[in-house]
Amino acid sequence: MYQSRVLSYGIAGAIIFRASMIFLGAATLERFEIVNLFLAGILLYSAFKLITGADEEEDDLSNNFIVKTCKNFIPVTSSYDGDRFITLSDGARKATPLLLTVAVVELSDIAFAVDSIPAVFGVTRDPFIVFSSNMFAILGLRSLYTLISGSLSELEYLQPAVGAVLGFIGSKMVADFFGYHTSTEISLGFVATILGTGVLLSFLTKSEEKR
Repeated sequence: MYQSRVLSYGIAGAIIFRASMIFLGAATLERFEIVNLFLAGILLYSAFKLITGADEEEDDLSNNFIVKTCKNFIPVTSSYDGDRFITLSDGARKATPLLLTVAVVELSDIAFAVDSIPAVFGVTRDPFIVFSSNMFAILGLRSLYTLISGSLSELEYLQPAVGAVLGFIGSKMVADFFGYHTSTEISLGFVATILGTGVLLSFLTKSEEKR
């Protein structure tokens, strides 16, 4: 019922957090080139988790680490109060589960940004391109949420494809650090080919199962 409102607040927060991380990251990379190896390590670790399936989502979100962390700092009621974020309960002001949801969305976006921002820096160092590509992705996800949330589970090979892309970009960053450069055109072509192949294989597998 309140998905649209939560997503709107989540996007507003994501823009602020990502802008801060991107411009801070760009300034750091300009001064300390070795940071590239640290970012590459993050990407290679994320690629390993995605390809091996070592980071499966939990079915019970009440046991999620981010949810537990938020509850430790924010007193939360057990029920919603319309579309309110704060309500009175037992004479005290407490957050509703709706505010907890927004907090989890924001913290989850920061966790995802740890992967996605270094991935874009692996392709280009221009902070404007990094920022604008992240914003287009976030706003596009907001528009396509209904479609994506229903079909994502059917894209069986998309996760390992994303893992392969992160692994490639991480390896590219390591190679760039040691003087072996890969052109932007080749990098983008590889990314598009791997993601397209992952989506295509998922649809082909699904159509074979229906026969």
